[in-house]
Amino acid sequence: MNRILLGFMFFYFAVISNSFAQRIEVGLFGGGSYYLGDLNPKKNFEMTQPAAGILARYNISPRFALKINGYYGNVKGDDAITKFNEKRNLSFKSQVLEFSAQLELNFLPYVTGHKDYFFSPYIFAGISAFNFNPKASYDGKWYNLQPLGTEGQGTIKYYDRKPYSLAALAIPFGIGFKYSLTNTICVGGEWGMRKTNTDYLDDVSTTYADPNVLASENTPISAILADRSIKLPGEPTNTDLQRGNSSNKDWYSFAGLFFTFKIVKGRKGDCPAYQQFKKKYKEFYK
Repeated sequence: MNRILLGFMFFYFAVISNSFAQRIEVGLFGGGSYYLGDLNPKKNFEMTQPAAGILARYNISPRFALKINGYYGNVKGDDAITKFNEKRNLSFKSQVLEFSAQLELNFLPYVTGHKDYFFSPYIFAGISAFNFNPKASYDGKWYNLQPLGTEGQGTIKYYDRKPYSLAALAIPFGIGFKYSLTNTICVGGEWGMRKTNTDYLDDVSTTYADPNVLASENTPISAILADRSIKLPGEPTNTDLQRGNSSNKDWYSFAGLFFTFKIVKGRKGDCPAYQQFKKKYKEFYK
């Protein structure tokens, strides 16, 4: 994740410092984040948590823009709330720290500060790298679930189940709307989904592991947090029964409002490359 962060920082400062800085907008994002997965397979915006971030937009043309962002939010899931599988009785929370690059396509020509081309809906898609860390609460204490190997990761019996990484990739895509509030300020909102390449955002994926194996080879708390299902006295354990659905990867979402500030408005005497840009799109830069 440190290498990924350094890469995004290098890209950000490279873009900021080049001769096209006049097309750069930087700003802030605020809204909410939520998740879809084994503990919430269908309900958008269920258990939405606060989210915030920073972003930079490079306007390639009035129709296209490249955006990079760093967003931070939290996601939660709880069988007792979503009621998809109440008897399983699992719950979790996780932070999500995302760094993303996206290409935006404006439906209408858009230029911040232009008197005629001052708004547009848009769609976007790109690539994201993110960090997560699922946790669960027991007896008033929060436990990091990945080190506990709740599905048998790290045990001899379940040797084929390797510990999952807390860093993953995702494909972000969504819709938004931008509006030029002043000559230099753009405001708007967007809703984006992220299809991830992990099924462990919620620490739930395959089948129940043998609690005796978990208690002896991992820790007793691993066995407790692995199976919190509601049972009647005398019922057998859930060993090898379905705990999650490994065929479907997890999703998360950011939705909210943003504002950006255009660093430099084009003027006479700008760099030659920017003058060529203005000439090409002269109808948008009167």
